[in-house]
Amino acid sequence: MRNPTPAPETGSSAASATLVYAPRAPHKGRGTMWALEHRFSADQREAFDDGWGTLEQAAHEEVLAPQTQIIEERVKSILAGNDSPDIGFDLSINPYRGCEHGCIYCFARPTHSYLNLSPGLDFETRIIAKVNAAERLRAAFAQKGYEPLQLNIGSATDAYQPAERRLRITRSVIEVMAEHRHAFSLITKSAGVERDIDLIAPMAAERLAAVYVSITTLDGALARILEPRAAAPERRLRTIAALAAAGIPVGVSVSPVIPFLNEPELERILEAAREAGATSAFSIVLRLPWEVRPLFQDWLQQHVPEKAARIMARLREMRGGRDNDSRFGSRMTGQGIWAQLLRQRLHKACARLGFNQQRVELDLTRFRRPGDARQGSLF
Repeated sequence: MRNPTPAPETGSSAASATLVYAPRAPHKGRGTMWALEHRFSADQREAFDDGWGTLEQAAHEEVLAPQTQIIEERVKSILAGNDSPDIGFDLSINPYRGCEHGCIYCFARPTHSYLNLSPGLDFETRIIAKVNAAERLRAAFAQKGYEPLQLNIGSATDAYQPAERRLRITRSVIEVMAEHRHAFSLITKSAGVERDIDLIAPMAAERLAAVYVSITTLDGALARILEPRAAAPERRLRTIAALAAAGIPVGVSVSPVIPFLNEPELERILEAAREAGATSAFSIVLRLPWEVRPLFQDWLQQHVPEKAARIMARLREMRGGRDNDSRFGSRMTGQGIWAQLLRQRLHKACARLGFNQQRVELDLTRFRRPGDARQGSLF
């Protein structure tokens, strides 16, 4: 049985997560079966061999994947501010915390630590649903000092969780946006956004909405283990086509770019998205903050052990020798020769395919706060 504790982050000042259990074997439909302890854990546990082969037995026993739990929560606020110059919006709304899609690379996994939950298995099986999101958004818009800013929905965890089909929290948020003519962008890797085209398309016609679809790979087999409960790549391309056909500005995010894994597909993904109707594109190099690092390294050893060392070595080359670089200006793009080559490939492919020729400028001047006598129906 391999040692479950990876090497410490090279040159990183960030505290590393303490790994205490041998990670479970992969399970269909889950990004990880590892209930990795988080950095705020008060207690730490370690495996103990009692002389009866307990450790070996645990490593080979079949474990049933836990069912997803939806935890309904009434929040005090729904708008989160952004102070990062690397991101093109000022405010964000995340109707859910945690994400059932189970993408092993998700940079938002460490946020479950603040809930005293594991960034590993808990992140994709214990989903917090902010059931009063629309109510809190309407209250925020009614505040006297509120001024509309660039706002994004789903920047941390996907706004179209499977539970959204029943709870309709994201739809209720978009309804408030439409009611008050507040511009927004939305990013997702779910076909569920198609349900809300009836709301988004009229807003897009008024320069009040744009959608971005994340496509990490065109390889269905890789997608199934990398992001196991997200929509299949072909399904996401059909979502792009449906959004474009409805007149909604739609872009593609080829993110995260993982060297030697999905990085060779960069141009092919862009070509497929352009053919489907996307008109803008961007990409972000893989980030490994906090507990994402050990989770991703374990995933590499489970699924692509022959590439694991090369992938991590190249990531470190693009992160100044670290496993992760959280500095503004480089955290999204990386640094060094390989990062430069990736940017050149992206820019050349976008130029060849006609991406990003016209910037999508959302109109913030149409906002109508609650009670404004000038407010009328958008429809």
